[in-house]
Amino acid sequence: MKATDMHGVYAILPADLESADLLEKAEAALKGGVKTLQFRDKKQGYKRQLKRAKALRQLTRAYGALLIINDSVALAQDAEADGVHLGRDDAPNLVQLRVQVGDDFIIGITCRADAAFATSALKDGADYVSFGAVWATTSKSEVPVIGLPRLMKARQMFPDAHICAIGGIDADNLAEIKAAGADCAAVISGLFAAEDIEAEAVRLIAIWGNG
Repeated sequence: MKATDMHGVYAILPADLESADLLEKAEAALKGGVKTLQFRDKKQGYKRQLKRAKALRQLTRAYGALLIINDSVALAQDAEADGVHLGRDDAPNLVQLRVQVGDDFIIGITCRADAAFATSALKDGADYVSFGAVWATTSKSEVPVIGLPRLMKARQMFPDAHICAIGGIDADNLAEIKAAGADCAAVISGLFAAEDIEAEAVRLIAIWGNG
């Protein structure tokens, strides 16, 4: 699978869940039809991170979904994930990284609203770039809000790029994200804060399909 397989709902698991809760929420999203999951785990030891990532890898394989690891290339490779998502400070040499991981490994890069950085990231080997926060988000309240017009502008500037929108996205505004030209929409609380995660995943996917 490649970044071009990433369409619609891109589910980012909440950070620092207990393992049983993490796997339960992940499987509920996958049962609902989610085809891309991202794992973030910043506060735990590597052995525990790897055990959790491998469990998610088994789950995503069972459901035919992509697994992306946040921030750690080593963890992504050790868990046999499909790729990694990096912040701008985590990817000092994308050209070298692309050579290291090969062409079949997905590399996503956070660009926020920086078109110049997105240009260089795409040139140096990124498979997709994320723009946001489109709207205010509780998961990263310090990230500036860029709004829909900036997302639409990014689509115009990068007509051939794979663009992921992030920030404050839920069932109420998902159709606007698709209409703005994003290839996929990252959702965290917009999916995982739901009482019935599987049903919410079904709902979000239907909205994207009908949008």
